[in-house]
Amino acid sequence: MAWIQINIIVEEALAEPLSDAFMDVGASSVTFEDAKDQPIYEPEIGTTPIWNQTKVIGLFDAEMDSKNIIDILCLLHPSLDKETFKVEQLEDKDWIRAWMDQFKPMQFGERLWIVPSWTQPPEPNAVNLMLDPGMAFGTGTHPTTAQCLTWLDNHTPTNLTVIDYGCGSGVLALAASKLGAKSVSGTDIDPQAILASNQNAERNNADIHFKLVKDFDSEPVDLLIANILAGPLKELAEEFDRLLKPGGTLVLSGLLTSQAKELQEHYQAYNIHLDTSLSQDEWGLLAGKKHV
Repeated sequence: MAWIQINIIVEEALAEPLSDAFMDVGASSVTFEDAKDQPIYEPEIGTTPIWNQTKVIGLFDAEMDSKNIIDILCLLHPSLDKETFKVEQLEDKDWIRAWMDQFKPMQFGERLWIVPSWTQPPEPNAVNLMLDPGMAFGTGTHPTTAQCLTWLDNHTPTNLTVIDYGCGSGVLALAASKLGAKSVSGTDIDPQAILASNQNAERNNADIHFKLVKDFDSEPVDLLIANILAGPLKELAEEFDRLLKPGGTLVLSGLLTSQAKELQEHYQAYNIHLDTSLSQDEWGLLAGKKHV
């Protein structure tokens, strides 16, 4: 099937209404792209920020009349200029196969691999997590997830009790389980994350309990891993202190390297000494012990 893309760059306030308009006129999907290289590192909890200049892209069946679509969009939003729309013909190819080909098995540390379900593990005797890109964050492609996975491979959680706080896809919980943890649980604020995590645990024959934060409780554990963002990591210090045994290990990621010192100082008040610091690109990881 042949496709066309219709796109336009708009101000932030118009991006969402225009996305709705694209869908109203028959778009199969709508995506947003950063039009001016404006990184968004740490949004507020519960928000979905959009770039100041956002490219809104609608995907349509190539048989649809692009001129008519643009005319209707301009009627719905009179501030739009027809001349600023761009129409692109997409190559007729197997898009599902092209998407799948983007994802290859990835190695973390010496033994740990993430392997898409449609490929064979490169090392069958390694610790292989079968994990597909999907509806929740976390397949190892982001530096924060990669750092956590590498840390786990280097600090095997054999016979430890573990919490994956902010589990996303459940990848860190799965890794801890496959690397020999005694028990693993995970939690997140997003119901889609819990659904994805449970599906991934089932796919990997892992006995892990995932619950929404509002329903989650646990006895103190040996190891707590949280790959979130610096703001929530700071706010959750008291909760992490409660969930961690004396002598237990805390691993924090999802922070920028420029935010590491502030977090280290903040956790000192809870007698948690985050003395290990790693970095990849602009992202950092902190790890340390809870002292008695």
